[in-house]
Amino acid sequence: MIFTSGFILAVVVWGIVAPAGMSAVFGAMLSVLTRNFGWLYLWVVLGLVLFAGFVAFSRYGSMKLGGDDEEPEFGAGSWFAMLFAAGMGIGLVFWGVAEPISHYNTAPPGVVSGTPEAANAAMRYVFFHWGVHPWAVYSVVALAIAFFQYRRRQTPLISSVTGSLPWRAVRPLSGLFNGLAVVATAFGVAASLGVGALQINSGLHAVFGVPVGTGPQVAIIVVTAAVFIASALAGVEKGIKLLSNFNMGVAVALAVAVFILGPTVAIIDTLTNTLGAYLSDIVRMSLRATPFRDSNWVGSWTIFYWAWWISWSPFVGLFIARVSRGRTIREFVIGTVLAPSLAAFLWFSIFGGSALTMQIWQHVPLAEAVKADVATALFTMFGAMPFGAIMSMVATLLVLVFFVTSGDSAVLVLGMMSTRGNPDPPGRVKLVWGVLVAGIAVSLLLAGGLQALQTATILFALPFALVIVLMVVALWRALREDWREEARRERELRRRMRELMRD
Repeated sequence: MIFTSGFILAVVVWGIVAPAGMSAVFGAMLSVLTRNFGWLYLWVVLGLVLFAGFVAFSRYGSMKLGGDDEEPEFGAGSWFAMLFAAGMGIGLVFWGVAEPISHYNTAPPGVVSGTPEAANAAMRYVFFHWGVHPWAVYSVVALAIAFFQYRRRQTPLISSVTGSLPWRAVRPLSGLFNGLAVVATAFGVAASLGVGALQINSGLHAVFGVPVGTGPQVAIIVVTAAVFIASALAGVEKGIKLLSNFNMGVAVALAVAVFILGPTVAIIDTLTNTLGAYLSDIVRMSLRATPFRDSNWVGSWTIFYWAWWISWSPFVGLFIARVSRGRTIREFVIGTVLAPSLAAFLWFSIFGGSALTMQIWQHVPLAEAVKADVATALFTMFGAMPFGAIMSMVATLLVLVFFVTSGDSAVLVLGMMSTRGNPDPPGRVKLVWGVLVAGIAVSLLLAGGLQALQTATILFALPFALVIVLMVVALWRALREDWREEARRERELRRRMRELMRD
């Protein structure tokens, strides 16, 4: 903990004391990384999608995460709600309108911006960025942690998974892998909190006229950080659960309101058309690079998102593993990949489909709003709809509560990872991580706003991408070993039964 927290503190101080210098260094590193290692993110994430699908529908799919006679700890409805809450956060609310319009303004390479083709490509890539691929990252990391925790009785840490590998060069690095998981999680969560601060600031501006700027955004982070740190220190699990359930209800109500008050038929057509295009182009998009074009579109969007999901995977993976005991691997993968992906498709069809329809046919200036400030896109759309002021207030409240619950959960998980899996880390550890995560978000905002948040996420997720590859290898070995052991026990049982019948 001392090394990782010290490293993160150094980055925080650097961003606050010399934001311009940190921005320049991070920018140069980002250019080198996306140019030379963008392909690595593409291959790793696609590999995780294929691995998740194979494991789910192979002979290993019937194996349970726990004892053979162990039943799931949570019912299917509650389990799905918690999975959706883990993935349905600040990012979906922030990008629900902003990303489709951004792609419409600046289309993927080979598509003319501001055209119907650009609108179709925008929705297709939104499904791609928020669908099966990110959930496969979460699912495989969570499956590895859950498998070793519930079947091998190991501590829920990254090192428990990689430590099972027989390679001498890997075992001494277990502590480093835990540290990389902590750093990736801290910066990934901080990026989301920074995005949330931008969104809350824009919502307060739309509803109450609060000025938009770095000052108010820093103040939002400080105030909300104080709330989630206090909640984490108090350990009010019931309060966190109530907030999560409340946010789920608010998110569903907001989506239903936009579906009814917005262009309903166009939303249904958008879902239908985009789902078909997504399924037909999923392989091409998964491996798309631009070696013969002078374009950074893939690096700015796809590579950033893959890095974001990788950086969140230790945090979300640990949470998913915690609530999935007793489920079969097949049920686990289907529930953690397909079901949340479909929910994300519905969300973006409603908000993105409405936004593009209003931009193209009703000439609502959403494209101009995104060019000026992506955080204002959602509220600009609400301003052109009935009950827009009410929906803006609801959306701001939604992001605010997501901010608190994400921060609270992150502090707890970071505390667990930095105290060798202790399910109830000491209060001082929670306090340290709460301050550090808030400090990262503040320093990155000072160093360049959204661009700095994206840059830091991509940079610090790269080492952990390699750790995930090792986790996949360890999980594959463990699956084969346990399957052989189960098959041996089954053969032994059948042999004894035959002997008893002969006697």
